Amino acid sequence: MNRIRQWASTPSPEYEPIEHPADANNEDQQSISSQNQPVPGFSRFEYGVFLLLGVSMLWAWNMFLAAAPYFHRRFESNDWAATHYQSSILTVSTITNLGSVFILARLQKGASYPKRINISILINIAVFTLLAFSTVIAKHVSVSTYFGFLLVMVFGASLATGINQNGVFAYVSGFGREEYTQAIMAGQGVAGVLPCIVQILSVLAVPEKKGDDQPEIPQESSKSAFFYFITSAAVSFSALVAFLALAKRRSHHYPAPDLFADQADDCTSDHSPSKTISLWVLFKKLRLMALAVFLCFAITMIFPVFTAEIESVHDPSDRSRMFEPPVFVPLAFFFWNVGDLIGRISVIIPQLSLAHRPLALFLLAIGRVVFIPLYLVCNIRGRGAAVESDFFYLFIVQLLFGVSNGYLGSSCMMGAGHWVSEDEREPTGGFMGLMLVGGLTAGSLLSFFVSSA
Repeated sequence: MNRIRQWASTPSPEYEPIEHPADANNEDQQSISSQNQPVPGFSRFEYGVFLLLGVSMLWAWNMFLAAAPYFHRRFESNDWAATHYQSSILTVSTITNLGSVFILARLQKGASYPKRINISILINIAVFTLLAFSTVIAKHVSVSTYFGFLLVMVFGASLATGINQNGVFAYVSGFGREEYTQAIMAGQGVAGVLPCIVQILSVLAVPEKKGDDQPEIPQESSKSAFFYFITSAAVSFSALVAFLALAKRRSHHYPAPDLFADQADDCTSDHSPSKTISLWVLFKKLRLMALAVFLCFAITMIFPVFTAEIESVHDPSDRSRMFEPPVFVPLAFFFWNVGDLIGRISVIIPQLSLAHRPLALFLLAIGRVVFIPLYLVCNIRGRGAAVESDFFYLFIVQLLFGVSNGYLGSSCMMGAGHWVSEDEREPTGGFMGLMLVGGLTAGSLLSFFVSSA
C-alpha cells in the first residue's frame, strides 16, 4: 500500500521549489512553475486566437464526418467500397494521427512550434480545397480512383491534425496561462456543436413525403459536401490569419528574424528548445494526469457506437420527425457535444476546476465507465429500453457523459504545466497531446468490440 501511495502522489519532492519544501502527498502544494515564475498578463486577443485554433483543429474533421452520406452514395455501386470505406478511413486516420504525434513529441530539440502550426494549417487548407472541388470536377471518376483519392486526403488531413495538435498544445504551454489551453479545448467543443445543428436543419428543411417517393437526402448531395469542405478550408484559413497576427504581436516582445525559420521563432520565448526531454521522464512527472486524459478519451470513444444505434422510445407509428432516426441520431450527438462544450467552459471558473488535483482527475476518469451500462439500458437498435425515457437518454446519459469528457479533458490539459519547470512546458504540451490522441486511438479500437457485443 505504501508503494501505491508513493506512485500516486503528485509530484515527487525533486520537482518542488527549494525555497518552499512541501509534502509530496499534498495535492494542495504549488509547483515550481506557479511559485517561482511570474504569470504573464491575460489577453482577450490571445484567448480568442487560441479559441479559433481549437475550432479549426476539429472543425475540418467534423465536416468530414458530416459528409459520410455523400461518400456512401459515391461508393454504393461497389459493395466492397461501400462496406469498408468507413473502416478504411478510421484505420488510415488513427494510424497517421498517432504516428505523427508520437514522432513530433520526440523531436523536441530545436523544434519550431509556430512553424509546425503554420504547416499543418496550410496542409489542411490544401486537402479540403481539393476535396471541395472533387465534388464538382470528379463526379464521374471510377469508384476505385475516388476511393484511393479519398484515402490520400484522409492521410493528409490526419497528418495535418497530428502536426497541429503537437504544435498548438506545445506552443500554448509556453505562454504560462492555463486559460489559453482552456480556450483551445473550448474551441474544439464549439467545432462539435455546430455541425450537429447543420445536420439536423438539413434534414428538417426537406418536406416529409409518404410512400415510396422519398426525397433526396440532403447530406448525400454534392452541393452539401462542397459546402462542408470549402467551409473547412475557410475556417482553417481564418485560423492561419489569426495565428500570424498573434505571432507578429508576440514578436514585438520577443523578436524573431523569420517566423518560418527553424531557430528562434517560438514567439513565447527568445529561444527554441535546446534539449530533448524523454517521454518517459515526462510520464513519471505527470503520470496521473497523463493516464487520466488517456482514459478519459479512450472511454469517450464508446459513445459514437451507441449513439448511432440508439433509437427513440416513442412508438414508431406515432412520433414526430424529431424522433425519427435521421433527426434523432444527430440530436443525440448534439446533446453530447453541448455537454462537452459546457464541461470545457466550466473549468475556466477556478472554484470548479480540479486542474491542480491529479489524483481526483484520475479517479474521475476511471469512474466514467459507469456510463457504459447506462447506454446498455437504452433503446439500442429498437429492441427496447430498460428505462423508457428519451429524457433519460438525452439529458442524463448523453449530456452528462459529454460534460464529464469536456471537464476532465480540459482540466488535465490545463493543469499539466503546473508540475514541470518552465523549460519543460512546451514538451509537456506535446506529450499531453500524445496521450490524448493515444486515448482516442485505443478507444477507437476498443469500440469495435463494444459494437459487436
